[in-house]
Amino acid sequence: MDAKATSAIGAYTQALKHAAGAPADAGKAGGFGDMLSGLMNQAREGTATAEVTEMKALTKEADLVDVVTAISNAEMTVQTVVAVRDRVIQAYNDIIKMPI
Repeated sequence: MDAKATSAIGAYTQALKHAAGAPADAGKAGGFGDMLSGLMNQAREGTATAEVTEMKALTKEADLVDVVTAISNAEMTVQTVVAVRDRVIQAYNDIIKMPI
């Protein structure tokens, strides 16, 4: 692998880490919004990890097993986010239908 490809992967990895943001404080007591924010950060990090692993596989730095594992983890995280979103929408609709 040439230095140009290694440099490109390093820059891409740093950009993904920067886009993912810093994780929330573990000791901080939070509410529902903090939980959703944490879930979204996990989804972002999971997909970023999968993308970095795919890039490494293209340059022969990662095995196919690593790529499949990273993609499976990212897919599971996205499915979790979709399930939470569906439940939030369902709860909102139930609240709207309540008599006053």
